[in-house]
Amino acid sequence: MSARQRSQHTPNYDHEHVPLLGPPVPADDDENDRDEFTSDFAHLSWYRKPSIGWIMIPYLIMALIFGGIITPRLNLIVDLVCRQYYLDRHTAEPDLLANKQTIVYHGSSDRCRTPEVSRRVSVFMLTGTLLCGVLSAVVSPRLGSLSDLYGRKPIFIFCSLGSLCGEIITVLAASHRATINVNWILLSFVLEGMTGSGILAMAMVNTYATDCLPSQRHSVAFGYLHGCTFVGVAVGPLLAGCVVKWSHNIIIVFWIMLVCHAYCVLFVLFCVPESISKRRQENAREKAARTRVISRERTPWVEKLRHLNPLEPLQILYPTGPGSTPTLRRNLMVLAAMDTIMFGVAMGSMNVLLIYVNYQFGWGTFESGRYMTIVNSTRVAFLLVMLPAITYLVRHRRDDNAARCKGIDSFDLNIIRIGIFCETLGWIGYSLAREGELFIFAGVIAAAGGVASPALQSALTKHVPSDQTGQLLGANGLLHALTLIVSPVIFNAIFAITVGRFTQAVFVCLASTFGVAFIISWSVQPNGECIPVVKLVNASKT
Repeated sequence: MSARQRSQHTPNYDHEHVPLLGPPVPADDDENDRDEFTSDFAHLSWYRKPSIGWIMIPYLIMALIFGGIITPRLNLIVDLVCRQYYLDRHTAEPDLLANKQTIVYHGSSDRCRTPEVSRRVSVFMLTGTLLCGVLSAVVSPRLGSLSDLYGRKPIFIFCSLGSLCGEIITVLAASHRATINVNWILLSFVLEGMTGSGILAMAMVNTYATDCLPSQRHSVAFGYLHGCTFVGVAVGPLLAGCVVKWSHNIIIVFWIMLVCHAYCVLFVLFCVPESISKRRQENAREKAARTRVISRERTPWVEKLRHLNPLEPLQILYPTGPGSTPTLRRNLMVLAAMDTIMFGVAMGSMNVLLIYVNYQFGWGTFESGRYMTIVNSTRVAFLLVMLPAITYLVRHRRDDNAARCKGIDSFDLNIIRIGIFCETLGWIGYSLAREGELFIFAGVIAAAGGVASPALQSALTKHVPSDQTGQLLGANGLLHALTLIVSPVIFNAIFAITVGRFTQAVFVCLASTFGVAFIISWSVQPNGECIPVVKLVNASKT
């Protein structure tokens, strides 16, 4: 057959009315994946079969650790920075350390609440965040791709070991504050970033969940996992505060966190089953090896340069191979952009919110804690109760094995739009609220929008084959790491410039950001009706 004849027989799939993921396939990929998953683990006992319940246990504990260690570690850094500041000035002004013990061991002292010390603490935290974020941005995508080849457990354990080593450094710093230099704390940020940080850990947990469940249940699974995160953020500080109040010793908090973290690593290592079978790992490694050989044979020097590009992992968000369509590429790009916006706002606004309520309403630790508890409890309720209930009511009549559903469906898309709309209303409410109770009410509305984040990640995973889920979430981790670098700097700078003149300007900017996300969500095209598997099988036989 000539080239002209072949071109006449080749269908054109670059059209808006063709299936989202390209030409129809003989069999449903998701159904085949579920059959392979079942057959790979059917002969094993229940406690050796992978399940989302296995990974939720250590993840919830790690979320509690993350939430509980934020305030104690910040107070420790304030103590160390304050001590270092006065030590640096001691040579010129010896009288400054007349009350040395108060300065060294009590960072809440008025002598440590000065603009100079606060500025040093801010610069120190920004330096640590940048170190962790930059290293994580480089490492996370590659480790995410390796999880497709060698399993989720090794990568999760490797990521956890970095955080564990960082906590050991923190414990040593807390135990020897009189002798240790504050810059040693930066090493903990470096170790965490070199192993992927918490961003990669959450990506691995999400990937584990996608391995264990059909695509129709991904949004609910991600909702549970996000709920665990906010349970940790809401309850962790409360537990840490109770421990400090009971023991009158902040070091005990760090030791408890260290022991709990070590327990999580050991639990995953010895108890949690791997979600990718040996057969699937071998097949993935063989496929990756063939791809590397073909790439080297075609363009060896270009391939080497491509691997040096730190943004190269993002290419999975713009597929150009067989079966890809303009609609698929647009969906992936827009969904990733919306997910990055939501993560960036969440990370960049955290400190700004706490500084604002102290400035605007005079809230102290108790009032700020009450606000955080109410908002995060609302978010947990929507993620763990409302989202699963709504999903069940909408989908419970659908048989997971009866249809081929690729790409995002209308249900997930509506959840995303409603969630982003609630977030937009919440941030508008923040900018308009002049009383504390109204501010909390705006926070509750914004918290209801938390359902969009798991729906977004679920929608992303539905656009790629199952053997590329780790690579996709690794690329997503790269975007999150880059956002972790940029967003705190931008939002804190806006607040610093406008405070006292138009203090709510940062909230207007955040509401506008969510407004942009809501607008671009209408460019996402759902896949439409699911095609019954029976018809696909019959069609393949004819």
